[in-house]
Amino acid sequence: MAVFNQKDAREQLDAEASKVHRSDLETLLERQRAIEEKVKGSGKLARFSGDIKLMFSMIRDYWYGNYRSVPWKTIAAVAGALLYVLNPLDVIPDLLFGFGFIDDAGVVALCLKLVESDLLRYAAWKEHQEESENRASAN
Repeated sequence: MAVFNQKDAREQLDAEASKVHRSDLETLLERQRAIEEKVKGSGKLARFSGDIKLMFSMIRDYWYGNYRSVPWKTIAAVAGALLYVLNPLDVIPDLLFGFGFIDDAGVVALCLKLVESDLLRYAAWKEHQEESENRASAN
């Protein structure tokens, strides 16, 4: 029997996303370093490190108004997943050696599955922006 399954992850993600307000994005961005350090230090979450950086990048561009071609539902889901990771006392407390990050990894994995197309569109947009900036600075 699984300790934490996709149904549990969906419930946790929905609960967190429903609590997210636009003002929470600034707080989340301020806590980015803490979340990235937590992810690096955990076996279960470490494989999501690149995805989490992309999630933060999308939230930052959304917050500053650089990228708004994404539904609020996607931003709320991403923010909710990241806020869940930040919380050490979630469904399975992070202090439980070997098990503490299973729920965090499940919530992040589900979030990535749900917002995959929006995240891929954002990544393509971001790459195009960076290429445009590089061409402009080369001239």
